[in-house]
Amino acid sequence: MDWLTETKIPVGKTAKAAFDWLQDNGAWFFDGLADAMEALIDAILWVLQTPHPLVVVAAFVALTWVLQRSWKTCLFVVLGFLFILNQDYWEETTESLTLVLSACVVCMAVGVPIGIAAAHRPRLYAWMRPVLDLMQTLPTFVYLIPAIVFFGIGMVPGLIATVIFVVPAPIRLTHLGVSSTPEPLLEAARAFGATPRQTLLKVELPYAFPQIMAGLNQTIMLSLSMVVVAALVGADGLGVPVVRALNQVNTALGFESGFIIVVVAIMLDRILRVEGNK
Repeated sequence: MDWLTETKIPVGKTAKAAFDWLQDNGAWFFDGLADAMEALIDAILWVLQTPHPLVVVAAFVALTWVLQRSWKTCLFVVLGFLFILNQDYWEETTESLTLVLSACVVCMAVGVPIGIAAAHRPRLYAWMRPVLDLMQTLPTFVYLIPAIVFFGIGMVPGLIATVIFVVPAPIRLTHLGVSSTPEPLLEAARAFGATPRQTLLKVELPYAFPQIMAGLNQTIMLSLSMVVVAALVGADGLGVPVVRALNQVNTALGFESGFIIVVVAIMLDRILRVEGNK
């Protein structure tokens, strides 16, 4: 089998050449993108860390009541945040929430329009499908290498790596929701003289809303799964104590920080769950 390995397909060299070219010619774009992402992160972090923690908790409880109308869910959110405060992980939690919320803003802003376009253009989605598969199956640590090269160390490369890994979820689920709109509904809208824009806004998007919200839910869950990975490139948050616990073989610290991540994930899932809502 030596003959098969003598002439390797230059996958790695080609990727390196492409990234070197981007680094040399696209510095202006990556600097602007980094500034925009950093401004978004700073704004969300200011909102979460400037008020008293109990004010932030009250805001999340109010949001939960508006979305769910369930005192049990509100009580669970209160208990979850009180547990986080009791364990003294409030600062790390707000930093991780900042990363998650920033990823949600970027992923939904990018993923929903692309999903709508793919639903209306089957050939476009057929071309996008292998790209989305690559983005979701490529090991997440691989994303950290170009993120460090283009954006350095800190929250921004962690956010960029998270977005690349997470954005296929809202694209796929938005495509699923819009493309599965029943044809009789579309025909009825056209029969009443609806324009393509009106059909999208008043028929397709309302029908696809549960799938879009499922995409938001998956975006949050996948972003939280990237918290620890993002910590390896200097992103603050709950991933930092997890990495520290791994380096020190500190079981207590690892379980504390890991359990906080689980609590945050469950709270966000309960807050944004749309089952049974109309």
